[in-house]
Amino acid sequence: MTRAQRIRGLLALAVVALSLYVAVTVPVHLGLDLRGGTQIVLETRPTAADDAGGDTVDRTVEVLRGRVDALGVAEPTIVRSGSDRIVVELPGVQDPAEAAEVLGRTARLSFHHVLGTATDTTAGPLPDRSRPHVLRDESGQPLRLDAAALTGKDVEEAAARFDPQSGAGWHVTVDFQDTGRDRWAGLTGEAACRPAGDPARRVAIVLDDRIISSPQVDPSVRCGAGISGGSTQINGAFDDGEARELALLVNGGALPVPVETVEQRTVGPTLGAQAITASAWAAAVGSTLTALFVIVVYRLLGALAAVALACYGLISYAALAALGATLTLPGLAGFVLAIGMAVDANVLVFERAREEYAAHHRPTPRSALAAGFRNALSAIADSNITTLIAAGLLFLLASGPVRGFGVTLGIGVLASMVSALVITRVLADLAVARPGLRRRPRLTGIAHTGAVRDRLARRNPQLMRHPRRWLAASAAALVLAGAGIALRGLDFGIEFTGGRQVEYATATPVDPDRARAALADAGFPHAVVQTSGENRLTVRTGQLTNAQANAVGAAVGDLTSRADKLRDETIGPSLGRELRRGALIALAVALCAQLVYLAARFRLLLGTAAVAALAHDVVILVGVFAWLGKPVDGVFLAALLTVIGYSVNDSVVVFDRLRELTRHAGKERGTLFRNSADRALRQTLPRTVNTGTGAALILTALAGFGGDSLTDFALALLIGLAVGTYSSMFTATPLAVVLHERRR
Repeated sequence: MTRAQRIRGLLALAVVALSLYVAVTVPVHLGLDLRGGTQIVLETRPTAADDAGGDTVDRTVEVLRGRVDALGVAEPTIVRSGSDRIVVELPGVQDPAEAAEVLGRTARLSFHHVLGTATDTTAGPLPDRSRPHVLRDESGQPLRLDAAALTGKDVEEAAARFDPQSGAGWHVTVDFQDTGRDRWAGLTGEAACRPAGDPARRVAIVLDDRIISSPQVDPSVRCGAGISGGSTQINGAFDDGEARELALLVNGGALPVPVETVEQRTVGPTLGAQAITASAWAAAVGSTLTALFVIVVYRLLGALAAVALACYGLISYAALAALGATLTLPGLAGFVLAIGMAVDANVLVFERAREEYAAHHRPTPRSALAAGFRNALSAIADSNITTLIAAGLLFLLASGPVRGFGVTLGIGVLASMVSALVITRVLADLAVARPGLRRRPRLTGIAHTGAVRDRLARRNPQLMRHPRRWLAASAAALVLAGAGIALRGLDFGIEFTGGRQVEYATATPVDPDRARAALADAGFPHAVVQTSGENRLTVRTGQLTNAQANAVGAAVGDLTSRADKLRDETIGPSLGRELRRGALIALAVALCAQLVYLAARFRLLLGTAAVAALAHDVVILVGVFAWLGKPVDGVFLAALLTVIGYSVNDSVVVFDRLRELTRHAGKERGTLFRNSADRALRQTLPRTVNTGTGAALILTALAGFGGDSLTDFALALLIGLAVGTYSSMFTATPLAVVLHERRR
């Protein structure tokens, strides 16, 4: 065993052991759909007529969403209910009371020049921050404050810090924006003109009408110059939790209006036990079928790849648990799908090893495998880096479930590379080194070319003979998809449009699974049903007419002797306007970043073709759902993001082979490039077929056995898989050929 093999073996053992320890000791959080959580109902309390209105409540929802993200709660549900209420549902919160307190804080931050001490003690809330007023400082002394010189809007970032050396302990550092820096220098410069010890040399930092800090300006600060650098710190004898909470509130911004917690309770899962059990069986069946397929195709190395895929699942699960991620049912299904997609790196290596074995007249399996890992590395690296770029930008620029998807996608990609390039290689190196395999090399699975490659060799199809015909077919598919979107429109789900929420008090406990079945029979298959306490049932649907609302009530009433309607309110979308805008910006930036990377690694021509094929896949997927009348909801969004994350992979694999062939062929000229593209398609087609089959087996199991909750998710991914496989071969590659020939 070489030194490199020993290092890989130790690394694989350490990663698997650490992942196993984390998986056993750290529980993973389950989402609202699987376990339920805490529901907090907030009611806005406008202080003036100008503060009332729907826009104010919508802005409040967005601020609350930022606070929930900062709390580290993944996959929350935040919707507007009625005209002045906001319903926040949080999965897996350790301290619901603390969460309610943080969400309910108005968090209005301001900085004031202290005019002096007050002779009266009528300190109270600031009715108008533009006028002087009296507030008590930390010691209880009343101070007269000038109008606010800065507010929380002038703050760029706040962070909790601990400094044991200076004695400051826990404090909050505040960095101001450009205009805020000048105002801060002006405020401290004015205070510095007063003599040391004068109360007017103090600056008061006020949060929610309470002075939390009022330090004296240091004597070293010159009058009129102020404190430069645009930063300060807030000291208030904080502990670590208080400092982090204050930084969270400052970064999240102030609520447009005060809110009050009017209700807090525990709610049940939005999916029933039967749906969860069916989905678990579907995941198990799909994973088993994929493992069996890999073993049948690649024999011994396929069995080792199946073991590595199990390790991939363990590593991914442990990473999600360690990061405190929240798993929802679509997330779990995507996690299982990622196992099917993770086989891609193994397939790339094994197919390159088969080519090496066939091209060099029966070398040893060990040398063929080493060449397979070496030759497949660039394709694996490029395809995974493009996906990591998208995942990183989704995490940095988006919020809510889209940001969570970026985390899950990034973890899946990194775990896939570890399982294929480290664990699979360690196991494969040990296996092919056995003397018995030299006498029976076909047991390895790489000592023959495979059925797909044999058939291609016999027929030798010229796939790029007429590239414009393939582009015409793709254009026709785009027109058809666009027609579906234009003529039938998109059936946006409740997450995008909002809807109606009705709460009932029942005479006896109602089984939520029975309620879901009854509502589906009444014509509401996508209704969300939750229980709270023993005798409360909440039904959340899309927009309803009065007749439809009566039908919902009748369906619930048939399940119990009495069902009293407690609340009937319209609710807003959980994927609000700001979240959708952020997601679109993140996706656009991700596509541009992928284009730049592909242009640098390949050429601008090939990068443009790959991104164009990705856009083609998205439009066709949306168009098919429009023609089918399927809902475009949060589950579809998860599927669409998965397609975007993985769609470019096939194109990258083909273009990596095309780059290799053109490099060997020398200078490109006209038909030479077309011939190279044709060879690249034929040589990578076995990998495309085997990877696609592995993923399709899992998706078919999810669609067939996963129940109604996963059918649309699996259908969207099956469509995306089929369209993505087609576009990599017959949209991206023909487009690259045509663009190259037009450039001549």
